[in-house]
Amino acid sequence: MIRDSAMIKVRKSNGSDGEALGRVFQEAWRHAYAGIIPQMHLERMIRRRDAAWWRTAAKSDGHLLVLEVAGVVAGYATCGAARGGQRSSGEIYEIYLTPVYQGIGLGEHLFEACRHQLDLRGLRGLVVWALADNTAASEFYWHRGGRPIAETKERFGLTELTKIAYSWA
Repeated sequence: MIRDSAMIKVRKSNGSDGEALGRVFQEAWRHAYAGIIPQMHLERMIRRRDAAWWRTAAKSDGHLLVLEVAGVVAGYATCGAARGGQRSSGEIYEIYLTPVYQGIGLGEHLFEACRHQLDLRGLRGLVVWALADNTAASEFYWHRGGRPIAETKERFGLTELTKIAYSWA
């Protein structure tokens, strides 16, 4: 357990984060979705976000937050206006940690940093979508007060998976 908060920092991404973010993305997605999303589709999704994609994303306009632990990029989150009907609400699009940093309270730092960014933009309320079979994500959002408000289906080849929207008022 990391107890020294001076070792933990959440900041906006910059142009030098691309390679590290790509590594976090690959490790986190393989860990989170292995056995849930069919392997062929998962690997295709991971390949789409190559190093060039992450270099461009890292220079974005502040929607991409980076979690550092003792100077090492350990996770990231993206957030902004909610997709869909409620444009005045906020949404966390993604929140991922390298597996070695999961389960020790660091996700909370990213989650709260996103909430702060959404508040600064005047976006009230919060929604997050998660695959129902991703129990770690579902439990994370539930323990932070998110409650299911909607669900939809997403296809990955012949596999249909349920996505759940968690909401905070």
